[in-house]
Amino acid sequence: MPNGRPVAQPLSGVEIARIRADFPLLGRTVRDGRPLVYLDSGATSQKPRVVLDAEREFYERHNAAVHRGAHQLAEEATDAFEGARARVAGFLGADAGEVVFTKNGTEGLNLLAYAFSNASAPGALDGAEEAWAQRLRIGPGDEVVVTEMEHHANLVPWQELCRRTGATLRWIGVSDDGELDVDTLDDVVGERTRVVALTHVSNVLGTLNDIGPASPVVQAARDVGAIVVLDACQSAPHLDIRALTAPDSGVDALVFTGHKTLGPSGVGVLWARRGLLEAMPPFLTGGSMIEIVRMEGSTWAPPPAKFEAGVPMAAQAVGLAAGLDYLTEVGLDRVHAHDQQLMRHTLDVLADRPWVRVLGPEDPARRVGAVAFVVDGVHPHDVGQVLDDSGIAVRTGHHCAWPLHRRLRVPASTRASFAVYTGLEEIDAFAQALDRVPDVFGLAG
Repeated sequence: MPNGRPVAQPLSGVEIARIRADFPLLGRTVRDGRPLVYLDSGATSQKPRVVLDAEREFYERHNAAVHRGAHQLAEEATDAFEGARARVAGFLGADAGEVVFTKNGTEGLNLLAYAFSNASAPGALDGAEEAWAQRLRIGPGDEVVVTEMEHHANLVPWQELCRRTGATLRWIGVSDDGELDVDTLDDVVGERTRVVALTHVSNVLGTLNDIGPASPVVQAARDVGAIVVLDACQSAPHLDIRALTAPDSGVDALVFTGHKTLGPSGVGVLWARRGLLEAMPPFLTGGSMIEIVRMEGSTWAPPPAKFEAGVPMAAQAVGLAAGLDYLTEVGLDRVHAHDQQLMRHTLDVLADRPWVRVLGPEDPARRVGAVAFVVDGVHPHDVGQVLDDSGIAVRTGHHCAWPLHRRLRVPASTRASFAVYTGLEEIDAFAQALDRVPDVFGLAG
């Protein structure tokens, strides 16, 4: 009973069967009638019927451009969109005014990186806004810190920020066992560090990074007044992340994407502290994000509208809210317990195959959602082809994390990743199909 709370129980086989029945796509067959075993949820999750119904309901009953028009449909569409924002805020434990809808997680991270190079000039703001703006102004001699395990979405925007401003990009290394090398923090994070941007969970290794008031990385960033940005795309589908938005978390902004969290594609979420959003300049300009427009110039609406130019993705936002409601109804503590059960079982079956080399932490408790591995002597694309022949869908390649693969001295890997609908029997089917690899490629047993 950690922290006085009962330990959540993993989902039972009956519960998993009931959940899987809610996902129509999981019932189909592939490759000459084989049952689909979908182990690529880290790339995109499948969608429950409630998400599909929510989007269909919006288009069939309420479709109109939100925040425009005075007719009934426009009012209903606006209510649905803002209602979705409130439900996302509840999922995050945040205020709805701090939730910005974006196209995806990548756009949210680009929006943040843009703000760092375009903060208002000194004297244009005052009070709390000016205090945040000072932290956003960046130039030659300043430093941006990322980690060696970042998805390209949380690396390339910061590289571009440094290229535009003359700032220097630095990074926290990764150990051989796939953990952040926090022993180097004193060398990497210093007085010139303006932002520390890192992932909560590695999309390749599944490594769960320690984030919170006692986190060494967060503490190091706080000590020098750096803004902490978190990529939560791989953790939001598996964990209760409400603590990350708590006042004492040390996290200033985070992003996650809808399509990996049971929601539709085309929608993501940027959460940031209100003062930071107020100090940030708009990323895109045009309709809906303005306060007053004259021919000589314009002023901006308060956040979150300031960052949602144009007609927003209302149906997708409604679908995302339905997906988050689904996870909440299952119980994110039980979703995590189920993920831990899958993780332990996957690591066990791979350990029984000495010709497989697992990348990342050996302790299942240090992982969430994904296991990447290599079969020495066989390219991951060929491993993936053998699995696909048996109806097993996995991801192969560098998973948009090329520097991490270089650090681990492998050109690519095969990744199995999970969601709330993944069952233990699917891991067994995966392992059985994997056993064909040594025979197909003539490896010594």
